[in-house]
Amino acid sequence: MTSNEYIDSSVQKGGIPGFPGCIEHTSAITQLIREAKINHGDLTVVWLDLANAYGSVPHQLIFKALEHYHIPEHIQTIVKSYFSNIRLRFTVGEITTSWQALEKGIVTGCTISVILFVMGMNLIIKAADRETRGPKTSSGVRLPPNRGFMDDLTITTTTHVQARWIISALEATVGWARMKFKPGKSRCLILKRGKVTRRFKLSIQQEEIPTIVDNPIKCLGKWFDASLNDSRNIKRLQTQVEEGLRKIDKTGLPGKFKSWIYQHGLLPRLTWPLTLYEVTTTTVEALERKINKCLRRWLGVPPSFTSVGLYSTTAKLQLPISSLVEEFKVAKARLVMTVRDSKDEKIRNAGIETRTGRKWSASSAVQEAESRLRHSDIVGTTCIGRQGLGTTQVQRWGTADTVSRRKMVQDNIRKMEEEIRKAKMVEMGAQGAWTRWETTERRLTWSDIWKLEPCRIQFLLRSVYDVLPTPTNLHRWGMTETPNCSLCDRPGNLAHVLSSCNTALTQGRYTWRHNKVLRELADTLEKERQKKRRCMKQQPYINFVRSGEAGSKATAHQRGILDGAQNWEMRVDLGQRLAFPEVVQTNLRPDILLWSQQGKRMIMIELTVPWEERCQEAYERKREKYANLADDVRAKGWCVWVMPVEMGCRGFPAQSMWRMFAAVGIRGKDRRAAVQRLATTAEKSSSWLWWRREDKSWKPSIDGQ
Repeated sequence: MTSNEYIDSSVQKGGIPGFPGCIEHTSAITQLIREAKINHGDLTVVWLDLANAYGSVPHQLIFKALEHYHIPEHIQTIVKSYFSNIRLRFTVGEITTSWQALEKGIVTGCTISVILFVMGMNLIIKAADRETRGPKTSSGVRLPPNRGFMDDLTITTTTHVQARWIISALEATVGWARMKFKPGKSRCLILKRGKVTRRFKLSIQQEEIPTIVDNPIKCLGKWFDASLNDSRNIKRLQTQVEEGLRKIDKTGLPGKFKSWIYQHGLLPRLTWPLTLYEVTTTTVEALERKINKCLRRWLGVPPSFTSVGLYSTTAKLQLPISSLVEEFKVAKARLVMTVRDSKDEKIRNAGIETRTGRKWSASSAVQEAESRLRHSDIVGTTCIGRQGLGTTQVQRWGTADTVSRRKMVQDNIRKMEEEIRKAKMVEMGAQGAWTRWETTERRLTWSDIWKLEPCRIQFLLRSVYDVLPTPTNLHRWGMTETPNCSLCDRPGNLAHVLSSCNTALTQGRYTWRHNKVLRELADTLEKERQKKRRCMKQQPYINFVRSGEAGSKATAHQRGILDGAQNWEMRVDLGQRLAFPEVVQTNLRPDILLWSQQGKRMIMIELTVPWEERCQEAYERKREKYANLADDVRAKGWCVWVMPVEMGCRGFPAQSMWRMFAAVGIRGKDRRAAVQRLATTAEKSSSWLWWRREDKSWKPSIDGQ
C-alpha cells in the first residue's frame, strides 16, 4: 500500500514504519500555532476523538478497504475467514466466560489488525481531503488539512468555515462506517489575527465541540491550551520533577537504591516532555540543581560536592547516573535531525523550529557537531599509544546513513558536554586534583554500587574529590582553629592522612594496608603459577601466504612470561623475611619473587600503594632501586624482569599493574577481575585507616600482618 501510494504518509503516520508520527504531527501543529500567533494570522485546529475506535470498527469497513485498495482476492478470503472464525473469552477473578465471536473491532496484539485498522481509517480520512486545502507555513509549504495517527484525527485549516466543511465530510463518512465521534472529548482552537476567539462555534453530531480555552487537550503526548505556549507545560514538568523526587525520597530505601530509581524511573519519564516542549536551557539547569541536591543527600556527600562527580563520563571515578541537562540537549538535537531529515517532504520543508532559549541553541549545536564529524573524516582514524594501523574501526560521517548520522551527532553532543565538565574540573583546585592523576579510571556499575556499604560509597566519592572532613578542610570551612594532624601536628590534608603521616608510618598503618593488597596480589599470582602449561621452547612457525590465497586459521594463544618455563617457584615478603634465591647475594627484598631454576628466568614484583598523584614517582624510584640487582642476576645468565606496580591508596590502579598482569599471562576478564579485587582491597583498607585516623595507638589485625 505504501509502495502504491495508497496511504499518504503526510496524513497518516500511525503504523507506518520509518515515520516518527507523534513527533512530526505535534511539531507541525505547534509550528502552525506559533506562526499564527507571531504573524497575527488565522488558524483553526480541531482534535476529534472516535468513540472506542479499536473496539467498534466494523469488519465490513475493513473488507471494503481491502476491496478498495485492490488487495488480491485470496488475501481477502484469508482475512474474512480469520475475522469470521475468531473466538474470544475473558477471565475476571475466578469467572471465565464462554467463547464468543468477534463481531466488530480488532484484537489487541494481532499484528495484521493494525494494518487493517489503518486501511479502514484511511478511507475515512481520504473522504475529507477534497473539501479544502490546508494552511501554509511561513516557509511556503502547505500542510495537509487532515492528519491522523491511528484513530487520533486532527484538522488544521486557515478559517473555521473550512473546518466546518471537513467536519461535515468526516461526520458523513464516519456515519456511513457505523462509527461515532465523542464531541465531549473533542476540542477546537480558533485563532483570529493571532488571538484566541470564542465568537465562532464548531459542532459535530449536533453537539458543540468544546474549546481548549476551558478544556486543554493532550494529543500524542503533548498538552495544548489557550496560552498558545508551553508555560503551563513547563510548570507541569517542574511539578513532575519535584513530586517524583519527593516520592523517591519517602520510599524509605537506602540512598543508593533511591539513586537507581531516579536513573531508571524518573529520568526516562522526563525525556519525552523535554523533547516536545519549548523548555529553555536555564529552566532545565534549575531542575538539575534540585536533582543534584537529592542525589548528594542520597549518596552521602556534602552540598559542596561538584555535580561533575555525579555525571562525568571521563573522570577517574565514574557513576552510572545521567545528567538531565545532557539528556535534554541530546533529545533536542535528536528532534532537530528527526524533523530536518524526515522522509515526509512536507515536514522536511515546513521550517519547523526547535527552540531552547538564548543560552544554547539545538540547531547550532547540531551544525557544530556535524562540522566536527566532517573534520574527523578529514583527519582520519588516529592511533593511540602502541596501536597499529587499522586497529580501530570507526563509523565515518561520509559513508553513514541517516540513522547512524543521527546517533553520531548525539554522541558528539555528549562529548561536547563532557568537554565543558572537564574544563570546569581543571579550574577547581581540590576537587579537580584527579585531573593530574596518571592512573586508570574506575567505572562503577549499579551492580558494584549495590554491593557497597553506604560508608564505603561516601568514602570513595569524598576521597576522590577531597571533600572529607580532614583537619585542613575543617579549618578551611571555619569549623576548627588548627589545620594540623592530630597524630604528628603537621598540616593534615587528605594526602597526609592516607599516605604521608610519619606517625602513621612508624606505627605500621601504611604497612598494614600494603600487606593487605600484597596478599591479594600474591593469591592471584599463585593461582596463575599453579596452572598446568605447556612449555614453548621455540617461537611458533609462521606459514607464508601467497598473494590471493587464504591462510589457515589457528587458535590464537597469547603467551606470557610464565609460559616460557616450567617449575616456577614463588616467594612473598609477608609474615617472615623474604630470602633471595642463591643466584646472587643481596639485602634487597622484592615483595614478590617468581623464578624458574630450570629455565633461568626471574620476575621481581615490587608493590607500592601511594597517593595517586605520586604513582609515576613511585614507579621510577622502585625501578631504579632494583636496577643494579637485575643486572647482577643477568650477569649470571638469567632472564630478569623487574616490575614495579602501583595501586593508588583510594583504589585506582596505575598502568603498571595492568602491564604486569598481561606480562605474566593474565588477560581479559581474569585481569579485570584481579585488578578489581586489588582496587577494592586498597580502598577498603584506606577507608579503615580514615575511620581510625584519630586513634593514638594502632594494632593491626592478624590477617593483615
